[in-house]
Amino acid sequence: MKTFALRLKPEQDLRQVLQTFTQEKDIKAGFILTAIGSLKQASIRFANQNKATVLQDKFEILSLNGTLATTGIHLHITIADSQGKTIGRHLEIGCIIYTTAELIIGVSEDFYFNRTIDPQAGYKELEVLPN
Repeated sequence: MKTFALRLKPEQDLRQVLQTFTQEKDIKAGFILTAIGSLKQASIRFANQNKATVLQDKFEILSLNGTLATTGIHLHITIADSQGKTIGRHLEIGCIIYTTAELIIGVSEDFYFNRTIDPQAGYKELEVLPN
């Protein structure tokens, strides 16, 4: 396994940075090992919804999970507000870093992640292939 460590700075868009990084490093089968940090704006898409909900507040990133590949990324985030209330779902463009985000990304050299339309689900779903 290959690993990368990233530190994001204020005003960077979390999802956009991960999409760009995935393309620049030509990541075929990546995944988030750990992530913490803070947001000043969160953009998340709840289950069975077509568009994101944008939340304006200061949030701590409690977890970030998912897969990264040049064929697409699929990430879920859990955040907490200043009262400790947690919320999470699909990470969308518009999650803006407040002070920092620290991410460790793992990359498997044994697999290739592809995203193809699953006829049953109707969405692009993960297809794991040998590398």
